[in-house]
Amino acid sequence: MSPLVSVYITNYNYERFIRESIESVLAQSLQDFELIIIDDGSTDASRDIIEEYRERPEVTIIYQQNKGLNITNNVAMRVAKGKYLMRLDADDYLVPEALEKMVAPLEADPELGLVFPDYYYVDAEGHITGEERRHNFEKEVSLYDQPAHGACTIIRLSFLKKIGGYNESFTCQDGYDLWLKFIIHYSVKNVNEPLFYYRRHGSNLTTNEERILETRRAIKETFLDLSNIESSTLAVIPVRNTKIKGVSIPLYDWGTETLLSLKVKKLLEARSTQRVYLISEDVEILSYARNTFGDHQNVVVLERPSRLAGPNQTLGETVKLATHHAEAENLDYRFVMTAALDFPFVEAEIFDDAVNTVELFKSDSVLSVRPDNKAYYRHTGHGLQAILDQEKFTRIEREALYRAAGGVMVATRESFAKNGKINAGRMSHVVVDENTAFGIFSDFDFQIFKSLMSVN
Repeated sequence: MSPLVSVYITNYNYERFIRESIESVLAQSLQDFELIIIDDGSTDASRDIIEEYRERPEVTIIYQQNKGLNITNNVAMRVAKGKYLMRLDADDYLVPEALEKMVAPLEADPELGLVFPDYYYVDAEGHITGEERRHNFEKEVSLYDQPAHGACTIIRLSFLKKIGGYNESFTCQDGYDLWLKFIIHYSVKNVNEPLFYYRRHGSNLTTNEERILETRRAIKETFLDLSNIESSTLAVIPVRNTKIKGVSIPLYDWGTETLLSLKVKKLLEARSTQRVYLISEDVEILSYARNTFGDHQNVVVLERPSRLAGPNQTLGETVKLATHHAEAENLDYRFVMTAALDFPFVEAEIFDDAVNTVELFKSDSVLSVRPDNKAYYRHTGHGLQAILDQEKFTRIEREALYRAAGGVMVATRESFAKNGKINAGRMSHVVVDENTAFGIFSDFDFQIFKSLMSVN
């Protein structure tokens, strides 16, 4: 008789942790499971530990050589005999009721494809350091741009096979790929209770942020018809002649580029850009822009009335100068983007990712951000008071803070026409890395930028 759940543990050189992971499965309150242990070419003592479980009837052991995560996931999918499938990383472990509590909603709803829990954070020694509490998906979620954790998510195996399993061209972020496949085709559910222990010990794959974000960008593209995105966007660069110690930041020249020409170059490299609008009220900026880009068919320089350049004016009125110009020429476009000049290291793929994100999640707009885990305080008149009590043990997703970073905002043409501003309606987000998030807002920032450019 087939088991109800197939749990598979992926292991590579985790001899220190794998026993605890295996034992947490064997100790489950729901015992109708099989356990598949897949070792991906470990060179430590992992095999000695794994072999101790060879005679357990519910355990299957597979040894392979460095096939990577998604190939391993597909191996498990093909071998699994259960109705449901769950991956457990060898450095993580389950609470005793994890399978029972995640399987229950799947058994109750045959249309439900995926169930995921909240979780605890633990350190290398297994000490609990925090708790991650996700949104209540039944009451609080309508935009599905925050994926489940890749591990300890239970999926209906028949559904996974129908959508083709895992994409083996990606070596990480299997959970993100899985998430997008399921939210497009099936319903998903969260169990608002921590049901596994996620170990953070410095050597996790998830510590490599740049690789993760790059892979997520690539995964998104596999779900889109990129012909709908190509040349779909009006990109607007609002330019003030900001000066730091007498130096014009937009026109700062380090020998090969100015900040302004660099921003235009990166936008034109983006697949989604149809036209770039440079809009300024400053005579020096306008003169430089016309001399530099006047002959470029995809760059338009527009003068902004001084009344729109004041500190209390909204960016939307400046963007309207570009949309009115485009519409007067009967230009067909789908998205409007603003790209702030303050962020010099935004690459073309970030602009494309912002447009892709609006398209994929069917949101009205998108903002580039960084998660912000710092503690913030306000002065109440009686003293400082923590905002959202960010240092508390439990991290609640609805209370998470993000700061705008990278200076990229995108809205659909319809949303901008309706709201008169970019950051409106249902707003999704793209997380950018620290390099992309670097901005020039002070002399100190400017000196860092100059040092970086001299090194490069």
